[in-house]
Amino acid sequence: MAERCVAHIDMDAFYVAVELRRRPELRGVPVIVAGQGPRAVVTTASYEARRFGVGSAMPAARARVLCPDGVFLEPDFAHYRACSREVMKIVRGASETVEVVGLDEAYLELTGTPAPHAAMRRLQADVHRRTGLTCSIGIGPNKLIAKIASDLRKPRAFVVLDRELAAAALSQAPPERIPGIGPRSAERLREARIFTVGALAGADERELAHRLGRPAGALIRLARLEHDGPVTEDRRVVSESRELTFDSDIADRRELERILARLAEELCAALQRHGHRGRTVSIKVRLDDFSTYTRARTLGEPVDRPEQVGVVALELLGGSPPSRPVRLLGVRVAGLADRHCEEQLALAL
Repeated sequence: MAERCVAHIDMDAFYVAVELRRRPELRGVPVIVAGQGPRAVVTTASYEARRFGVGSAMPAARARVLCPDGVFLEPDFAHYRACSREVMKIVRGASETVEVVGLDEAYLELTGTPAPHAAMRRLQADVHRRTGLTCSIGIGPNKLIAKIASDLRKPRAFVVLDRELAAAALSQAPPERIPGIGPRSAERLREARIFTVGALAGADERELAHRLGRPAGALIRLARLEHDGPVTEDRRVVSESRELTFDSDIADRRELERILARLAEELCAALQRHGHRGRTVSIKVRLDDFSTYTRARTLGEPVDRPEQVGVVALELLGGSPPSRPVRLLGVRVAGLADRHCEEQLALAL
């Protein structure tokens, strides 16, 4: 049986690169794509801007302090989506199975492909030749290692790793360098005196679970680079949400209810457009001290209408009213099912 081979393609600073393609006079200049509001965050930054410490998800106000001479551009997601379709059309021509996981990245199943490394070299060159954009490609025995490889030497990376090489490259890195280990889990690991990927990979599962107060097996398997997830074009959407960060904190209860109802309407419009309904409605509330809580309710029937989702969301908000002014408010519907499939199942029964 052929050894499994997976590639991960990741466009280099995609949004900035797209902007530079239509504004080439900005090449070599620190460019930052970010919103304009007082609480806007950085979407992405050019490599020139990153040298000043600017990074994705950073508050735009902080980025302006770090890089006062940078060029700030508002994001144009309609244009980015069009450019993404252009890139992914090329990517799909390189493999029978391509899993697109965002506007700027995808996995390719290469198991059984003749000369897979050469095929990916050609793909990297084709993307640049046909779009003017550059990408990084990582190749490994599973999706996790392929993604780690593509991020090691950006931009224009081409890195091939097996499990041993990947483990050696990351042994002294902090656990959050592993995709799937987020900031909260990393903080819990630090509290448990686990500071590196190598230490996590060598941890005893039962002992770590006792120290964390939660199952630790999944984190240890990630650190050991164990992952058997398939590359599949069928990426099932399991939830949809809408949230809003306010320009200034809001304490007025009626104003919060009005905003939450509007978010529910926007969310339901998207659900209906995609033919989805869900059984679990939840809200997200972030207070002015950055503390965040969620509340959820699972319903007996799937819903997709504002009068259904909105009522539940408002009840969740009223059941635990915010104790401080609110910075962010959101609503989410999870457990999504396709309306057409539900109808077909009902007919079959």
